Amino acid sequence: MAAILFLAVGAIAQTNNTLSDAEIEGRGLARQLADAKPTGNYTNNGLLKIRDGKGNSTNYPVVFTVSINAAGWIAVYDATQKPGPGQAPFVYAFSVEHKEGGSNIYTTFVDHGLGAAISVTQTMFPFRHSDFWICDLGLEFFHWPSQKIIKKEFSRGRGCMVLESVNPDPTNGYSRVDSWIDEETDGIVHAEAFDPKGKLLKVFDPKSFKKVNGQWQLEGMEIRNVQTGSRTRIEFDLGNKPGTAGVPPAR
Repeated sequence: MAAILFLAVGAIAQTNNTLSDAEIEGRGLARQLADAKPTGNYTNNGLLKIRDGKGNSTNYPVVFTVSINAAGWIAVYDATQKPGPGQAPFVYAFSVEHKEGGSNIYTTFVDHGLGAAISVTQTMFPFRHSDFWICDLGLEFFHWPSQKIIKKEFSRGRGCMVLESVNPDPTNGYSRVDSWIDEETDGIVHAEAFDPKGKLLKVFDPKSFKKVNGQWQLEGMEIRNVQTGSRTRIEFDLGNKPGTAGVPPAR
Protein backbone atom coordinates (compact mmCIF):
# COMPACT_ATOMS: atom_id res chain seq x y z
CA MET A 1 0.00 0.00 0.00
CA ALA A 2 1.19 3.50 -0.75
CA ALA A 3 2.45 5.51 2.19
CA ILE A 4 0.99 8.84 0.98
CA LEU A 5 -2.46 9.69 2.30
CA PHE A 6 -5.02 11.14 -0.06
CA LEU A 7 -8.41 12.85 0.17
CA ALA A 8 -10.95 13.71 -2.50
CA VAL A 9 -10.98 17.43 -3.28
CA GLY A 10 -14.70 17.67 -2.61
CA ALA A 11 -14.34 16.03 0.79
CA ILE A 12 -11.61 18.51 1.76
CA ALA A 13 -13.81 21.43 0.79
CA GLN A 14 -16.70 20.12 2.85
CA THR A 15 -14.71 19.31 6.00
CA ASN A 16 -12.04 22.03 6.20
CA ASN A 17 -14.12 24.24 8.47
CA THR A 18 -15.47 21.52 10.77
CA LEU A 19 -12.76 18.88 11.22
CA SER A 20 -9.40 19.09 12.93
CA ASP A 21 -6.21 18.13 11.10
CA ALA A 22 -6.15 14.86 13.08
CA GLU A 23 -9.69 14.05 11.90
CA ILE A 24 -8.97 14.93 8.27
CA GLU A 25 -5.81 12.81 8.34
CA GLY A 26 -7.69 10.01 10.09
CA ARG A 27 -10.47 9.94 7.51
CA GLY A 28 -7.94 9.85 4.71
CA LEU A 29 -6.00 7.00 6.30
CA ALA A 30 -9.16 4.99 7.03
CA ARG A 31 -10.34 5.40 3.43
CA GLN A 32 -6.94 4.35 2.13
CA LEU A 33 -6.93 1.25 4.33
CA ALA A 34 -10.50 0.37 3.35
CA ASP A 35 -9.65 0.71 -0.34
CA ALA A 36 -6.31 -1.14 -0.24
CA LYS A 37 -6.71 -3.69 -3.03
CA PRO A 38 -5.02 -7.12 -3.06
CA THR A 39 -2.49 -7.66 -5.83
CA GLY A 40 -4.36 -10.62 -7.34
CA ASN A 41 -6.73 -13.56 -6.85
CA TYR A 42 -5.69 -16.24 -4.39
CA THR A 43 -6.95 -18.97 -2.07
CA ASN A 44 -5.42 -19.82 1.32
CA ASN A 45 -6.27 -22.89 3.39
CA GLY A 46 -5.83 -22.86 7.12
CA LEU A 47 -7.18 -23.56 10.59
CA LEU A 48 -9.52 -21.60 12.82
CA LYS A 49 -8.22 -22.42 16.31
CA ILE A 50 -10.59 -21.50 19.14
CA ARG A 51 -9.80 -21.71 22.86
CA ASP A 52 -12.62 -20.75 25.22
CA GLY A 53 -12.27 -19.11 28.63
CA LYS A 54 -12.01 -22.51 30.32
CA GLY A 55 -9.14 -23.64 28.13
CA ASN A 56 -11.17 -25.99 25.88
CA SER A 57 -9.89 -25.98 22.29
CA THR A 58 -11.68 -26.55 18.98
CA ASN A 59 -10.20 -26.40 15.49
CA TYR A 60 -12.05 -25.90 12.21
CA PRO A 61 -10.64 -25.94 8.68
CA VAL A 62 -10.98 -22.53 7.04
CA VAL A 63 -10.57 -21.38 3.45
CA PHE A 64 -9.94 -17.73 2.59
CA THR A 65 -10.54 -16.69 -1.02
CA VAL A 66 -9.97 -13.33 -2.70
CA SER A 67 -11.39 -12.47 -6.13
CA ILE A 68 -10.62 -9.19 -7.88
CA ASN A 69 -13.30 -7.48 -9.98
CA ALA A 70 -13.74 -4.16 -11.75
CA ALA A 71 -15.41 -2.45 -8.78
CA GLY A 72 -13.06 -3.81 -6.11
CA TRP A 73 -12.75 -7.31 -4.72
CA ILE A 74 -14.64 -10.03 -2.86
CA ALA A 75 -13.27 -11.93 0.14
CA VAL A 76 -14.83 -15.17 1.39
CA TYR A 77 -14.15 -16.79 4.76
CA ASP A 78 -15.38 -20.38 4.84
CA ALA A 79 -15.10 -22.58 7.95
CA THR A 80 -15.88 -25.66 5.95
CA GLN A 81 -17.21 -28.07 8.56
CA LYS A 82 -20.96 -28.71 8.07
CA PRO A 83 -23.47 -28.97 10.92
CA GLY A 84 -23.69 -32.53 12.28
CA PRO A 85 -26.78 -34.74 12.10
CA GLY A 86 -29.69 -33.18 13.93
CA GLN A 87 -27.94 -29.83 14.35
CA ALA A 88 -29.68 -26.68 13.24
CA PRO A 89 -28.00 -24.89 10.31
CA PHE A 90 -25.61 -22.19 11.41
CA VAL A 91 -23.77 -19.37 9.70
CA TYR A 92 -20.43 -20.98 8.91
CA ALA A 93 -19.16 -18.62 6.20
CA PHE A 94 -19.58 -15.17 4.77
CA SER A 95 -18.45 -13.01 1.90
CA VAL A 96 -17.63 -9.33 1.96
CA GLU A 97 -17.59 -7.31 -1.24
CA HIS A 98 -15.21 -4.38 -0.94
CA LYS A 99 -16.08 -1.54 -3.31
CA GLU A 100 -13.40 1.11 -3.79
CA GLY A 101 -14.73 4.38 -2.41
CA GLY A 102 -17.94 2.68 -1.24
CA SER A 103 -19.45 0.60 1.54
CA ASN A 104 -18.89 -3.10 2.17
CA ILE A 105 -21.62 -5.55 1.19
CA TYR A 106 -21.91 -8.69 3.35
CA THR A 107 -23.58 -12.01 2.55
CA THR A 108 -23.78 -15.00 4.87
CA PHE A 109 -23.79 -18.68 3.88
CA VAL A 110 -25.85 -21.22 5.81
CA ASP A 111 -25.21 -24.99 5.64
CA HIS A 112 -23.25 -24.65 2.38
CA GLY A 113 -26.00 -22.65 0.72
CA LEU A 114 -26.09 -18.98 -0.22
CA GLY A 115 -27.79 -16.92 2.46
CA ALA A 116 -29.03 -13.37 2.39
CA ALA A 117 -27.27 -10.04 2.49
CA ILE A 118 -26.89 -8.76 6.05
CA SER A 119 -26.73 -5.22 7.37
CA VAL A 120 -23.61 -3.69 8.84
CA THR A 121 -25.11 -3.86 12.35
CA GLN A 122 -25.51 -7.63 11.91
CA THR A 123 -21.77 -8.02 11.33
CA MET A 124 -21.17 -7.68 15.08
CA PHE A 125 -21.60 -11.45 15.18
CA PRO A 126 -19.10 -14.30 15.69
CA PHE A 127 -17.59 -16.12 12.74
CA ARG A 128 -18.04 -19.85 13.47
CA HIS A 129 -18.38 -19.34 17.26
CA SER A 130 -14.96 -17.69 17.37
CA ASP A 131 -13.71 -14.42 18.88
CA PHE A 132 -13.47 -12.97 15.35
CA TRP A 133 -16.64 -11.12 14.47
CA ILE A 134 -17.65 -10.69 10.83
CA CYS A 135 -16.94 -6.96 11.13
CA ASP A 136 -13.37 -7.69 12.31
CA LEU A 137 -12.51 -9.73 9.23
CA GLY A 138 -14.27 -7.25 6.95
CA LEU A 139 -12.39 -4.32 8.56
CA GLU A 140 -15.76 -2.61 8.87
CA PHE A 141 -14.48 -0.14 11.48
CA PHE A 142 -12.49 1.69 8.79
CA HIS A 143 -15.87 2.62 7.24
CA TRP A 144 -17.24 4.35 10.36
CA PRO A 145 -17.69 8.11 9.86
CA SER A 146 -15.59 9.20 12.87
CA GLN A 147 -11.86 8.59 12.26
CA LYS A 148 -9.01 10.38 14.00
CA ILE A 149 -5.22 10.07 14.39
CA ILE A 150 -4.85 10.29 18.18
CA LYS A 151 -1.08 9.82 18.50
CA LYS A 152 2.06 8.45 16.94
CA GLU A 153 4.20 5.92 18.78
CA PHE A 154 6.22 2.75 18.43
CA SER A 155 4.54 -0.64 18.69
CA ARG A 156 6.41 -3.93 18.31
CA GLY A 157 9.44 -1.99 17.10
CA ARG A 158 7.56 -0.14 14.34
CA GLY A 159 6.72 3.54 14.05
CA CYS A 160 2.91 3.73 14.02
CA MET A 161 0.01 6.10 13.62
CA VAL A 162 -2.78 5.26 16.09
CA LEU A 163 -6.14 5.56 14.32
CA GLU A 164 -9.23 5.87 16.51
CA SER A 165 -12.43 4.66 14.78
CA VAL A 166 -15.65 5.47 16.67
CA ASN A 167 -18.82 3.46 16.10
CA PRO A 168 -21.91 5.63 15.46
CA ASP A 169 -24.16 2.85 16.86
CA PRO A 170 -22.32 0.97 19.63
CA THR A 171 -25.38 -0.53 21.33
CA ASN A 172 -24.64 -4.20 20.58
CA GLY A 173 -21.03 -4.05 19.45
CA TYR A 174 -17.86 -2.04 19.75
CA SER A 175 -17.89 1.58 20.86
CA ARG A 176 -14.54 2.20 19.20
CA VAL A 177 -11.49 0.48 17.71
CA ASP A 178 -7.93 1.81 18.05
CA SER A 179 -5.55 0.56 15.33
CA TRP A 180 -1.76 0.89 15.32
CA ILE A 181 -0.88 1.40 11.62
CA ASP A 182 2.72 0.94 10.43
CA GLU A 183 3.83 4.27 8.94
CA GLU A 184 5.96 2.58 6.26
CA THR A 185 3.80 -0.36 5.15
CA ASP A 186 0.27 0.71 6.27
CA GLY A 187 -0.08 -2.73 7.88
CA ILE A 188 -2.07 -3.21 11.10
CA VAL A 189 0.51 -3.88 13.83
CA HIS A 190 -1.97 -4.04 16.72
CA ALA A 191 -5.62 -3.20 17.41
CA GLU A 192 -7.85 -2.84 20.46
CA ALA A 193 -11.67 -2.93 20.50
CA PHE A 194 -13.80 -1.47 23.29
CA ASP A 195 -17.29 -2.47 24.44
CA PRO A 196 -20.32 -0.11 24.59
CA LYS A 197 -19.23 1.05 28.09
CA GLY A 198 -15.77 1.98 26.83
CA LYS A 199 -13.99 -0.96 28.48
CA LEU A 200 -11.35 -2.94 26.62
CA LEU A 201 -12.97 -6.01 25.07
CA LYS A 202 -10.63 -7.49 22.45
CA VAL A 203 -6.99 -7.28 21.40
CA PHE A 204 -5.88 -8.18 17.88
CA ASP A 205 -2.34 -8.96 16.73
CA PRO A 206 -0.91 -10.35 13.49
CA LYS A 207 1.49 -13.15 14.38
CA SER A 208 3.62 -14.00 11.36
CA PHE A 209 4.12 -13.34 7.65
CA LYS A 210 5.53 -15.27 4.72
CA LYS A 211 6.79 -14.06 1.38
CA VAL A 212 4.84 -15.71 -1.44
CA ASN A 213 5.71 -14.94 -5.06
CA GLY A 214 7.49 -11.80 -3.96
CA GLN A 215 4.57 -10.54 -1.85
CA TRP A 216 4.30 -10.56 1.95
CA GLN A 217 1.15 -12.39 3.10
CA LEU A 218 -0.29 -12.81 6.56
CA GLU A 219 0.36 -16.33 7.85
CA GLY A 220 -1.31 -16.08 11.24
CA MET A 221 -3.41 -13.67 13.32
CA GLU A 222 -4.90 -13.80 16.79
CA ILE A 223 -7.70 -12.03 18.61
CA ARG A 224 -8.21 -12.26 22.38
CA ASN A 225 -11.30 -11.44 24.41
CA VAL A 226 -9.83 -9.97 27.59
CA GLN A 227 -13.20 -10.07 29.37
CA THR A 228 -13.90 -13.79 28.87
CA GLY A 229 -10.34 -15.09 28.55
CA SER A 230 -11.09 -16.75 25.20
CA ARG A 231 -8.75 -16.61 22.22
CA THR A 232 -8.94 -17.39 18.50
CA ARG A 233 -6.13 -17.80 15.99
CA ILE A 234 -6.38 -18.13 12.21
CA GLU A 235 -3.34 -19.87 10.75
CA PHE A 236 -2.91 -20.11 6.97
CA ASP A 237 -0.82 -22.71 5.15
CA LEU A 238 1.04 -20.55 2.65
CA GLY A 239 3.53 -23.27 1.70
CA ASN A 240 6.62 -21.07 1.48
CA LYS A 241 9.59 -19.92 3.51
CA PRO A 242 8.67 -18.09 6.71
CA GLY A 243 9.10 -14.34 6.84
CA THR A 244 9.55 -12.08 9.83
CA ALA A 245 7.13 -12.39 12.73
CA GLY A 246 4.65 -9.65 13.59
CA VAL A 247 4.72 -7.22 10.67
CA PRO A 248 6.16 -7.38 7.15
CA PRO A 249 9.46 -5.60 6.58
CA ALA A 250 9.35 -1.99 5.47
CA ARG A 251 9.17 -1.41 1.74
